[in-house]
Amino acid sequence: MFAHVVTARSMSAAGRQLSLSPAVISKRIRRLEERLGIRLLQRTTRQLSLTEAGQGFYERVVSILSSIEDAEAWVASGTGQARGTLRVSAPTSFGRLHIAPHLKPFLDAHPLVTVDLVLTDDFIDIVGEGFDLAIRIADLRDSSLVAKRLAPNHRVLCAAPDYLAQAGLPGSIEDLARHMLIAHNTDHWRLDGPEGPVTVRVNGPLRTNSSEVVREALLAGVGIALRSTWDVGPELKSGALQRILPEYSVGRRVAVHAVYPSRRHMEQKVRAFVDYLGDLYGQTPYWDAGLEL
Repeated sequence: MFAHVVTARSMSAAGRQLSLSPAVISKRIRRLEERLGIRLLQRTTRQLSLTEAGQGFYERVVSILSSIEDAEAWVASGTGQARGTLRVSAPTSFGRLHIAPHLKPFLDAHPLVTVDLVLTDDFIDIVGEGFDLAIRIADLRDSSLVAKRLAPNHRVLCAAPDYLAQAGLPGSIEDLARHMLIAHNTDHWRLDGPEGPVTVRVNGPLRTNSSEVVREALLAGVGIALRSTWDVGPELKSGALQRILPEYSVGRRVAVHAVYPSRRHMEQKVRAFVDYLGDLYGQTPYWDAGLEL
């Protein structure tokens, strides 16, 4: 309002521009001066003029208003184009295998976006830690966040042929008690089988907090593991790993999801990345092609 008065050099003219009466304009300017503790305008019956303090204040107000207009223009111009830094959290192995190799086409298509990809196997607080979204492989029915399903997640029991040649092929779920079982951060597996849900206790010679250690031990013939096809699909196809007890698997509600705080005012950079991964993976992701599931 003060800037309008200075530009128009009249409270009446400023009032017409702002659809306010000169009395309201005068009252607001007086309140501004009282709050600042200094006179900004010299008033006569014929004209208004700026005091020295008023001139300095006006120059800074105009600069602030200009910055606001620039900010609004920037947001308006960016609503249809992804831009800015996109902070993404993803599981370590999945991010290395199925996000990192596919970033170039996304970055080429969105040159104004910078991806900050953090790989961790912890379920981080994406709001508290300032992430735009996270990739999570879980059953998220009870999540307070918005979750978009990107791909199914098939988990299968498997082992290296050398291990099975030495230890024998399990013929039933009970036979697993006599085998070396390798797990990541758990002492049991929950599986769905012909008889319904089954819990298998994991009590092997190797304990680790690393999913990638489990994978390498599995390939080296240490024992049997429960692995996602996105992790061991190529080895299952090549014969480096062999699926066992195919009638047992993990519940279908576990899937690859993108999670983010809200659908309202969803930034274009987030929408673009979620849509890109959804199109890339799909209902039959490339890592499952050629597998019998």
